[in-house]
Amino acid sequence: MTTFSRYDATDYLDNEEVIAEYLSAALEDPDPDVLLAALANVAKARGIAQLARETGLGRESLYKALAPGAKPRYETIAKLLNALGVRLQAHTLNS
Repeated sequence: MTTFSRYDATDYLDNEEVIAEYLSAALEDPDPDVLLAALANVAKARGIAQLARETGLGRESLYKALAPGAKPRYETIAKLLNALGVRLQAHTLNS
């Protein structure tokens, strides 16, 4: 019997380019939980405790904001993206 280890995206989120591509792909999905899961994975890869200090939010608050089905406030996501060094950009659908 073959045993497989569980896939963990955080193992591959090790540089800014990979993180940017990962979040860009998540933004293309219409399901908001996909973006929350991607942000949670990036936050775990970077360290939740460190991000909590940088954003001024509690660790528990970050976990709750990034949980599936959560409805985080814009300010929370903006603080998290800023701490991650990520900027969202708008493009026309034709580009």
